[in-house]
Amino acid sequence: MTTFTVIMLAIGLVLVIEGLVYGLFPGGVKRLMAEVLKLPDRQVSTFGLSLALVGCLLIYLVL
Repeated sequence: MTTFTVIMLAIGLVLVIEGLVYGLFPGGVKRLMAEVLKLPDRQVSTFGLSLALVGCLLIYLVL
């Protein structure tokens, strides 16, 4: 597989998972977003960057 193919597969998988979450739990997603809006920007940023780091680590371990 080419790098481009792997990237497109990864993006597609993210979209499938996000779509399922929004489709199966719309009320839960709305409640979660309401709670996220109450958090300070710094906390949201730290959480997002932490998730990105965990994702990179997971990719590194798999490859």
